[in-house]
Amino acid sequence: MVESNEARLVLLASVIVTALLYVVPGGRMVSYPLLLLSTLAHELGHGVAAWMVGGSFERFMMAPDGSGVAFSRIADNRLARAVVAAGGLVGPAVVAALFFVFGRTMQGARWTLTLTVVALSIFLVLVVRGWFSVVFVMVVIGLGGAVIAWASPRILQLVLIFVAVQLSLAVFSRGDYLFTPTAQTAQGPMPSDVGQMAQALFLPYWFWGLVCGGFSVAV
Repeated sequence: MVESNEARLVLLASVIVTALLYVVPGGRMVSYPLLLLSTLAHELGHGVAAWMVGGSFERFMMAPDGSGVAFSRIADNRLARAVVAAGGLVGPAVVAALFFVFGRTMQGARWTLTLTVVALSIFLVLVVRGWFSVVFVMVVIGLGGAVIAWASPRILQLVLIFVAVQLSLAVFSRGDYLFTPTAQTAQGPMPSDVGQMAQALFLPYWFWGLVCGGFSVAV
C-alpha cells in the first residue's frame, strides 16, 4: 500500500510539473523537446509495427519542426500497410502505458529507463538517420544515462512518469493529425497515417482517426 501511495504521489507531481510548464516563464520552451519525444515514439511505433507484420524497419528521420518520417519494407498487403500506419499513431500512448505500469515502483522505473536507453542506442545504430535525428536521440540517450547514473531512485521514477504523462497527452495535443488526410513533413506533403489507412481499408480517414484516438485514450 505504501508503494502504491508513493506511485500516486509521483504521478501527481508529474501532472503538477506538466501544468506549471504552461504558466511559468520559459516553461513552453521545455515543451519543444517533449514534442520531439512524442515524434520519436511515433516513428518508432511505425517501425515496430513493421516488424510485427513480418517486414523490416529501414530507417527514420526527424525534422526540427517536429515532423518525422519512417521507412519500412512490408508485404504488399492492405492490412499490413494499415497496421504500420496505425503503429505510429498509437505508439506514444503504448509507450506511456508501459512506463506507467513498470514505473509504479522505483526499481521498476530504473529497469525501464535502462532498457529504454539500451533500445534507443540500438535504434541509433540501426535505423536513425539524418543529423537532427541522430543528435536528438544521442541527447536523449545521454540524459537518460545521466539520470540512471546519478539521480536518486525517487527522482528517476519521477522523470520516467513525467515522460509518460507527456506521451499520454500527445494524443490530445497532436489530435488534429488524426483528422487530416495529408501530412506536412520536411520531405514535403504526403498522405497522413490515417490517409494511408483509408487507402488500405477503404473507410474514410476520419473514421480511422476516431479508432486510433479512441484506442490511445483507452490505453
